[in-house]
Amino acid sequence: MTGRPEALFPLFAALDTLEGIGPKTAKLLPQLGIERPRDLALHLPYALIDRRRRATIKGADLPMTLTVAVTIGAHRPPRTKGGAYRIHVEDEAADFQLVFFHARGDYLKRQHPEGARRIVSGKLELFDGFAQMVHPDYVLPEDQGDEIPDVEPIYHLTAGVTQKTLFKAARDVLAGLPALPEWIDPALKEREGWPDWAEAIRQAHAPERMDDVSPSAPARARIAYDELMAHQLTLSLARQRLRKGKGRPTCGTGVLQKKVSAALPYSMTGAQARAVGEIAQDMGALQRMNRLLQGDVGSGKTLVAFMALLVAVEAGGQGVMMAPTEILARQHLEGLQPLAESAGVVLEILTGRDKGRERAAKLAALARGDIQVLVGTHAVFQKDVEFHDLRLAIVDEQHRFGVSQRLELGRKGEAVDVLVMTATPIPRSLSLAQYGDMDVSVLDEKPPGRKPIKTAVVSTDRMDEVVAHMRGAIAQGRQCYWVCPLVEESEHVDLTAAEERFKRLRAVLGETAVGLVHGQMPPADKDAAMARFQSGETKVLVATTVIEVGVNVSNATIMVIERAETFGLAQLHQLRGRVGRGSEQSTCLLMYQAPLSEGGRRRLEVLRDTEDGFAIAETDLEMRGAGDLIGTAQSGLPRFRVADLERQAGLMATAQTDARRLLEADPALESERGRAARMLLWLMSQEEAIRLISVG
Repeated sequence: MTGRPEALFPLFAALDTLEGIGPKTAKLLPQLGIERPRDLALHLPYALIDRRRRATIKGADLPMTLTVAVTIGAHRPPRTKGGAYRIHVEDEAADFQLVFFHARGDYLKRQHPEGARRIVSGKLELFDGFAQMVHPDYVLPEDQGDEIPDVEPIYHLTAGVTQKTLFKAARDVLAGLPALPEWIDPALKEREGWPDWAEAIRQAHAPERMDDVSPSAPARARIAYDELMAHQLTLSLARQRLRKGKGRPTCGTGVLQKKVSAALPYSMTGAQARAVGEIAQDMGALQRMNRLLQGDVGSGKTLVAFMALLVAVEAGGQGVMMAPTEILARQHLEGLQPLAESAGVVLEILTGRDKGRERAAKLAALARGDIQVLVGTHAVFQKDVEFHDLRLAIVDEQHRFGVSQRLELGRKGEAVDVLVMTATPIPRSLSLAQYGDMDVSVLDEKPPGRKPIKTAVVSTDRMDEVVAHMRGAIAQGRQCYWVCPLVEESEHVDLTAAEERFKRLRAVLGETAVGLVHGQMPPADKDAAMARFQSGETKVLVATTVIEVGVNVSNATIMVIERAETFGLAQLHQLRGRVGRGSEQSTCLLMYQAPLSEGGRRRLEVLRDTEDGFAIAETDLEMRGAGDLIGTAQSGLPRFRVADLERQAGLMATAQTDARRLLEADPALESERGRAARMLLWLMSQEEAIRLISVG
């Protein structure tokens, strides 16, 4: 199948082929995301105006849009230049005025002479006790009244484009919709009561009641499902492609894993054991593994990751673990070192810092297979880094990676299994949108010995109490984080800068007790400040959010977050997870500046009431929406026109099951339904997927 199917040609034609769209409007429409007739078909109305005719305006609940037949009465020209031109009109039981500004009186007199009958439609409002319709949308002779639609859909607009223009152009698209073969599973379609594709588009553009513009209306749900299905098919094709890439079974003996288990002070949680089992099973299979390990802060992902690396080593191969930053790579190294020692495994680190001889020696050892597990940053991707036998690649903090980078990573070794770890709990609907090509293991239990973190919400007025509480903890040998919102005072931002806070805390707690880390510092200074805090030399670390991800100091038991109301929920949850890593009771103090907005208050309350990252993520999604949740710019989230990830999470899950089932039965999409699915991919412009099929 080389090019776009002919049936779709009209939907992908130029916009100025549509009625009422000239070159000028065609240039404005892309601002609404409309570049082809197909986009207009998916640009659905968000509301409607009821223009069904009434006998009289009497008893209407003004202001509202009304359509009535009237007799034209007296004309009253404006008293002053640029004033209002008024026409008195009467319906069966009441009278009102039509009002025009900047009108040509002679024209209006000719068009609407006294005593004539007209149908008028527009917004009727009360002004000084009189009912008036300013610039009616329609004033037509009675025999042309049918030109006024009973119900008029309302579209999102951009400057220079009117409702009438879009209405006309959309009607033109609808008139020429092709009948397409059905790609939805017949049983599902019947169960949901969904119309055919073309019928669904027509219905969605001709709502009759407000219910018809809600996401749950059958026509809309069907179109949303089509979008989600096309997206999930693309992800499933990418997954199929990865799996088709020759995998090789990597079977562990369990010998090294047993050694590590024996050396642990506690046994693994059920969730950890289950995840290790799922990963080992994937690694032992013929297909390549492409799995996401999703675990909340402090759920013990590192141990699961190390057990997976041991499977690779037991099978005679190597494993690599990649972190986004140097500081995190070093921390993984520290976390894994004792485990590696108990198993007798050779562990090494490779970052951008390794230069010259030292680097050359590491690369040689890696190529010989002497280094069994490598921890590193993106430096691991460089051309000269060669492994003896790489079996497993683990990527930390996934959300900076898209599907294409995942495909790239798999090319580094011969059939490398890929495990991605993320500490950001992602609501199910989003994780399917973003990671639908992956299998998911979730760690939803905390390891034993972790005490819950006490969270309190306090006003900035109580700063002195907070500092006193901290001083007490330091006296007992504990350490604290103090997170500030922004660095460098600016006139417009009344957020206390980290440098100011640092000076004040030093004045109270002593010169050497307080350290500072912020985004503008040179990396070497940042690392040095972190190292001093990790070694316990400094007791308090004043920081901007650079400490969000991964920093691990088990002696730190207090987390103060200043102006907590300015942070997002997920960020607050990540920050709180920096304490509570040892056996001592930890506290997180969320300091806010009154007055709190409704949203700010709700965020802080959710945080105070639960430590469950998944529950927090669901609330976050509900409050902020999908794009914001992962930061739209780098979210890797697809942009859907009709589907609503927040409200239609269930549809996304159905689409994933459906897409996978279809491809299992028909990997090349050759069956009748398979060919219909190809049509859907063309319709939704999923070129990536189309390429995967033709290459496949």
